[in-house]
Amino acid sequence: MINANSATNVLIAEDDDDDYLIFSLAVEELSVQVVLSRAENGDILMKMLNENHPDLLFLDILMPCRDGRQCIREIRADSKFDSLPIIVYSSLKDMETIEFCYRAGSNLYALKPSSLKEVKATLERIFAVDWKKMLYYPPLSQFVLRGEE
Repeated sequence: MINANSATNVLIAEDDDDDYLIFSLAVEELSVQVVLSRAENGDILMKMLNENHPDLLFLDILMPCRDGRQCIREIRADSKFDSLPIIVYSSLKDMETIEFCYRAGSNLYALKPSSLKEVKATLERIFAVDWKKMLYYPPLSQFVLRGEE
């Protein structure tokens, strides 16, 4: 579990204002302290990553400029980001996208839940992983987190 006594720096790459609002409201309800930053597109994300290394990255797939797939490839190609957990945060449910993200080096694939309660439950599961101790690479069968679980 991420230490509740120290703030966790979270960067979310999300172009949709409503999705970001729900995510940020859920983060505020967590028992862990989070400093949340936002990149509205893939170009801004890559610039922000090169300026500041977050503890966790939540990455939407469908974004302007650079999409999430391109960002995953670029991040995983750069060894300075080897310890950066990438949690894909997307509404896409097709196996082609999920398998791409898995093979490209994402750590989890969280389907965007439809309610604040489900977002909070999903985030609690993600923050229960000790990301600072080791990167978590579950088998494909456990790679996708669904809000209703």
